[in-house]
Amino acid sequence: IADDGTILGKYYQVDRSSSDYNQISKNVINALIATEDERFYSHSGIDARSTMAIPFYFLIGKKRGSSTITQQLALNLRTDNTGQQRASNFVKRVFQKLEEWIIAVKLERNFTKQEIITLYLNTVAFGDNVYGIENGARTFFGKDAGHLSLEEAAILVGMLKGNTMYNPRRNPQLAIARRNTVIDQMERNKYITTAEANTAKSKPIVLRYN
Repeated sequence: IADDGTILGKYYQVDRSSSDYNQISKNVINALIATEDERFYSHSGIDARSTMAIPFYFLIGKKRGSSTITQQLALNLRTDNTGQQRASNFVKRVFQKLEEWIIAVKLERNFTKQEIITLYLNTVAFGDNVYGIENGARTFFGKDAGHLSLEEAAILVGMLKGNTMYNPRRNPQLAIARRNTVIDQMERNKYITTAEANTAKSKPIVLRYN
């Protein structure tokens, strides 16, 4: 900071730009909830229905995630503070999961749903050393997060499942397939109409990568 108070430069542990809730496109919010946590507005940090379904899916040999947006935020915050990623060891992961549950419940008690989803979108990684929805929007589409279209929002939300595999710059065909899955989820959860879904899925990916 200069003598006159102006900012000359910044140092980061992680380079991200934070957005407020009203600076993020509704397309992003709706895509995220439809894809990652359909009951986001009704649970208190832990989705009991999804959690109880895990043993059933385990028995039939299918992998099913049960982490809510709030639990994923808890993991993101923990990773930022400790540098540790999701544990691969089963026993360690069980204890890590319990910790996430506790933090998620505390987050729900102290923050509004809007604050939680904003914090989450400001901490997620989009690959290419890009963190946060604002940087994601500017890097891949050359615009701020508030002006992302339906199909652009679906691309970025789709990347959260695998930011290398579904990176539209590296793997455009996989990115389109994942984008369309997100759009289908938005239609299923009635955030968009069938006509809007079909129109969005018919469009090619147009990157303005920077």
